Amino acid sequence: MIRDHVQRWIALIVLVALLATADAMHARAQKADALEALRAKVSRLSNQGKYAEAVPLAQEYVALARKKYGESHTEYVTAISWLASVYQDQGRYAEAEPLRKRALAIDEKALGPDHPDVGTALNNLALLYNNQGRYAEADPLYKRALAIDEKALRPDHPDVATSLNNLAVLYDNQGRYAEAEPLYKRALAIWEKALGPEHPDVAHRLNNLAELYRVQGRYAEAEPLYKRSLAIDEKALGSEHPDVGHRLNNLALLYANQGRYAEAEPLHKRSLAIWEKVLGPDHPRVGTALNNLAWLALAQDNWAQAADYWRRATEVIERRDERGLAGSEDAKGEAVRNSGYFSGLVKTTDRLAPQGHAERALQVREMFKIAQWAQASNAASSLTQMGGHQERHTLGEERVGRNHGASA
Repeated sequence: MIRDHVQRWIALIVLVALLATADAMHARAQKADALEALRAKVSRLSNQGKYAEAVPLAQEYVALARKKYGESHTEYVTAISWLASVYQDQGRYAEAEPLRKRALAIDEKALGPDHPDVGTALNNLALLYNNQGRYAEADPLYKRALAIDEKALRPDHPDVATSLNNLAVLYDNQGRYAEAEPLYKRALAIWEKALGPEHPDVAHRLNNLAELYRVQGRYAEAEPLYKRSLAIDEKALGSEHPDVGHRLNNLALLYANQGRYAEAEPLHKRSLAIWEKVLGPDHPRVGTALNNLAWLALAQDNWAQAADYWRRATEVIERRDERGLAGSEDAKGEAVRNSGYFSGLVKTTDRLAPQGHAERALQVREMFKIAQWAQASNAASSLTQMGGHQERHTLGEERVGRNHGASA
């Protein structure tokens, strides 16, 4: 009888232990499910261009991943990469950069320097630098990412195409067109084969190749690529997605380059409206759209309208400075890089001010203040050479190098 009693107690203890283990496993499964659900929501909202809605969910995702796995686990890397991606899409570079660097450091330590996930982290940090015009910092990261992908993956893998595309974007931004074109074409061929001709990633590659043709004056080759890219994105993403804003902006640039101003203006205005609504009024793309509308107005001798657009564009830079959004390149660095905003405002304001009138002196002083704030030499030289120098009208542009892997 004692023996039976002991056996019953042992069975009871085993049962309790099994139930406790099951509860623990269930709790872990629930946390894993919660992480997966958060990741899916962030991905969906990001792909829809709803970045403001994605941010709190991405922050929650990071907190939960940290609590469950700590700060050295690949799931935590995935979480901070998603948060960095959303910040980056919002133009919040100061908040994105330390997350990108942290993700790279964790992956290199955990996986080794030649793992494809390290290539992803390198690509995403390089994309952040490229978006800020920090080309010298982006170049070696892109090249290392491409070398990793080509060694670890097959030649027609989509991640290889992403690395090819992003290195091509860098060369394109630097005017190295002969080096960029074969990379764009190879990336486009891989994506069309992998995803089909109507995928948004194919639209990105079409857009980038079209931009390369446009800046070289190869307008007849560029136009059908722009139109096909726009049609794909409008169908796949909807008419108010930020990427549709890109397509509209760049097609409008093509029309403006050809003097087709009546066709360009509504596209630029629609692009501006999309970006202001979806990305917010302080996003760098809003400044780009305003700058492009200013040049378009100036090309049609509408000086007052041009001045208004440039005033609004410079205000974007100043607000970004106040909010600390620029990243390690401070907002005055952004102002120097976008000095055309300031020089355009100076030139148009001077032209509009009545000669010999007290208002002119006031406006000139205001323009000097803006130029000094921006530390923009182009703006200062415009002010000292008013009326005596014809500036080259350079239309701003936006190209997209895609994130890939965890932070796509």
